[in-house]
Amino acid sequence: MLQTVLVGVGAGATAALLFAVASSTALSLLLALLAPLPIFIVALGWSSVAGIVASISAAAMLGAALGFPTSLGFLLGVGAPASWLGYLSLLARPAHNGAASSLEWYPTGRLVLWAAVLGTVMVVVSLMITFGTEWPTFQAGLRKVTEEIAELQARAGRDPAAAERLTTKEMIDALTATLPGAVAVFATLINCFNLWLAGRIVHVSGRLRRPWPDLSAMQLPPLAPAILAACLVGLWLPEFGSFIAASFAASLITVFSFVGLAVMHAITRGIASRPLMLAVLYISIVPLAGLPLLLASLLGLAESVLNIRARVAASRPPPNSRT
Repeated sequence: MLQTVLVGVGAGATAALLFAVASSTALSLLLALLAPLPIFIVALGWSSVAGIVASISAAAMLGAALGFPTSLGFLLGVGAPASWLGYLSLLARPAHNGAASSLEWYPTGRLVLWAAVLGTVMVVVSLMITFGTEWPTFQAGLRKVTEEIAELQARAGRDPAAAERLTTKEMIDALTATLPGAVAVFATLINCFNLWLAGRIVHVSGRLRRPWPDLSAMQLPPLAPAILAACLVGLWLPEFGSFIAASFAASLITVFSFVGLAVMHAITRGIASRPLMLAVLYISIVPLAGLPLLLASLLGLAESVLNIRARVAASRPPPNSRT
C-alpha cells in the first residue's frame, strides 16, 4: 500500500508540473494536454487507488502553488476523469463461458463513450463557470472569445480577402455556434489519446493486467444511436438546452467515427492494398477538413444498426480455403 501511495504522489507531481506549464507557446500547451497521462499510467499499471492518489496530490500541489481555482479546475477537468477511466479500464467479471480463469474486461467501446461524456461535461461546466449561467451573458462571453480567435487567425493569414471573410458577422455567428462542439470534440480526443498512450506504455512495460484489446472489434452500447438521435433533436431546444445538446452530439459523432475507423480496419483484413488504403484514409483527414471522420461516423452508425463487420466476415471463405 505504501508503494501505491508513493507511486501515486510521484505521478501527481508530474501531472501537476505538466498542467502548470501551460502558456501560449505550442510546446507548453502540448505538455499541458499530456497532464492526464501520468494519472492514467499509474491507474493502469498499479491500481485505481494509485490513480486517485495521483489526482488528489496533483490538485493539492497546484492549489498550494497557484490557488484553489486552478486546483479545482485540474481536479474536475483532468484528475477525476482520468481516475474514473483508469478504474473502469481494470473492471472485469467472469466470462459467460464459465471458465474460472477467463475474465470479461470492461468493453473498449464503453470506455471511449465514457471519455466522450466526461470530456463534454468538463467543457459544458467550465464554459458555464467562465461565462455565467445567464444566457445573454453566456452568449456575449462566448462571442467575444470567438471574435478574438477569428482576429488572431485573420492576422496570421496572408490573404486579406480570406481575413475579411473570417471576421464578418455571419462567420462570427457560425463560429460561436460551433465552438462549444469543437471544444467538446477536442476534449474527447485528448481523453482517448491519453488513455491509449498510457495503455501502450503500461502494456510494453508488462504491468498491464488486462490483455490489449482488439480495437478493430470495438462496439458501442446498443442505446448509443438513440442517445445521438436525442442529442440531435435537442438542437432545437432553447438557450442552454441547445448548447448542451450540440456539445454532446459533437462528441458522440466523434465516438461513432472511431467505430467507423474500427470497421475499416476489420473489413480490409486480407486485402493486399490494406496498408495503402488505411494510410490514405488517415492522411486525408487534415487536408479534407475532417470529412473522412464524418464519413467514418456514418459508417460507425451503420455498423451499430447493420453489424457490417459480422456480415463481411460471414461472406468470406474460411482461411484454409483461400488460394
